Amino acid sequence: MPQSVTVGQDARPIAVLAREGKGPPVVWLGGFKSDMRATKATALDEWAGTNGRAFVRFDYSGHGESGGAFEEGTISRWLEDALAVIERYVRDRPILVGSSMGGWISLLAARHLMKKRPDLAPAGMVLIAPAIDMTERLMWGRFPEDLKRSLQEKGVYHRPSAYSDDPYPITLNLIEDGRRHLLLDRTIQTGCPVHILQGMEDPDVPWSHALELVEHLPGDSVSLTLIKDGDHRLSRPEDIERLIAAVAAMG
Repeated sequence: MPQSVTVGQDARPIAVLAREGKGPPVVWLGGFKSDMRATKATALDEWAGTNGRAFVRFDYSGHGESGGAFEEGTISRWLEDALAVIERYVRDRPILVGSSMGGWISLLAARHLMKKRPDLAPAGMVLIAPAIDMTERLMWGRFPEDLKRSLQEKGVYHRPSAYSDDPYPITLNLIEDGRRHLLLDRTIQTGCPVHILQGMEDPDVPWSHALELVEHLPGDSVSLTLIKDGDHRLSRPEDIERLIAAVAAMG
């Protein structure tokens, strides 16, 4: 059964699965509309169990087993969720593993922790198809003008998904809040090694987006693994092996 931590002024319960262990604790930050029991997070938990490693995974508000409505979600709220979980369940400098939107949240969390909690600033980061600035670059910037007008008028757009039978609600609030957290207009400091895993057949986060991120990480040790036939999920057995190897190499 998950534990939980209460977050925010609305006291939303965030579901957490925390495994005790040695070494830098590994923290999983999932993607938009994903959950902590999905394939990659579960595979990492099995690796952690086999190797006696500490591992923490959680669901953002409005996701999986956590409280709150998905439609109320914003980057600010989900970052607040992530920071609350890290500060509650992590004792040493963690390795942050961020998938898709979780890659963006990981970089935002690292910036906050370096300033406010240097004792919990990440010791390493593994980013899988990191969707940095996704609300602006990968959503709003790709929307045709008529869709933008409709979103501004109605406040929500129900976007069909390749990963679910139900469309994803994209709210105007999500887009506007995202603009407070954009990173690709400046140098990004992480204070730790970063390894990016990126599929070249990814329809959601183009591999050129990962290259642009690398250009914004000049001060850090950065590795980029491009997987020629890899999709967005990178959940095949060979992809999982690459992920586990990247996390294990961080310490």
